[in-house]
Amino acid sequence: MKGKIILLVEDNPDDEALMVRALQKNNILNEIAVARDGVEALEYLFAEGAHADRKGGLMPQVVLLDLKLPKLDGLRVLRRLRADPRTKLLPVVLLTSSNEEEDLVNGYGLGANSYVRKPVDFDQFREAIRELSLYWLVLNEPPPARRR
Repeated sequence: MKGKIILLVEDNPDDEALMVRALQKNNILNEIAVARDGVEALEYLFAEGAHADRKGGLMPQVVLLDLKLPKLDGLRVLRRLRADPRTKLLPVVLLTSSNEEEDLVNGYGLGANSYVRKPVDFDQFREAIRELSLYWLVLNEPPPARRR
């Protein structure tokens, strides 16, 4: 899985640490890029602002996107990703604690590939991350790699 980057878009440091720990416990050794708000996520993906040095970089294999983010929420990030030809096909998993049916419907309506509620229990969370990782990093056949 070398070279397969996971972009984690998460503003909560505890949830970020939990995600990284769950990936490590499942022996997922991929590089994990972290964006802590919606604007930073877009800058990373489009190689702008603080991430302008990514010009020519590969897109992540999957984006794990929280919904409730500062500056620009996850649904607005998703809308931007689907509107741009460079990221239109990028796999995006909404990984959130939201139980709102409207978030679920809007997420899929905007082109999310998957919607996963964060389990509260660490063992359940770790298992969910194991299954997500297996599918998105190993089993799923992604669109052809696109360079900037």
